[in-house]
Amino acid sequence: MRSPSRGEAVSMEGKGDSGSVSAEFATVIPAVILVLAACLAGLQLSSQQLQLQQVATMEARSVARGEPVGEAAVLVPGATLRVEHRGELVCVIASVASSKTSGLIAAFPVSAWSCAFDGGR
Repeated sequence: MRSPSRGEAVSMEGKGDSGSVSAEFATVIPAVILVLAACLAGLQLSSQQLQLQQVATMEARSVARGEPVGEAAVLVPGATLRVEHRGELVCVIASVASSKTSGLIAAFPVSAWSCAFDGGR
């Protein structure tokens, strides 16, 4: 093997960093998957929050009309309802102890509350 003479270009193509793109790609992919999983879990929690808010609103209105408690709770499995009378208002707090999923996201309790004018009394 001879040394390059004066004026010849030295090519480094294929030497030195031939596997760096693969290593960087292998490092980035788990991070992207983790961020995507966190975003999807956040969407699932938001969806459950909206369902609980709807249940709390429906229950507050039905209790204010004098109907029994718990008819709308079937929309969210595992939801517990608590009714509070605050002056002329009836308030319903709907909550779920753990999320529908398992893992870390199940550690976040979700709850919602709504009040309606108590015209049924």
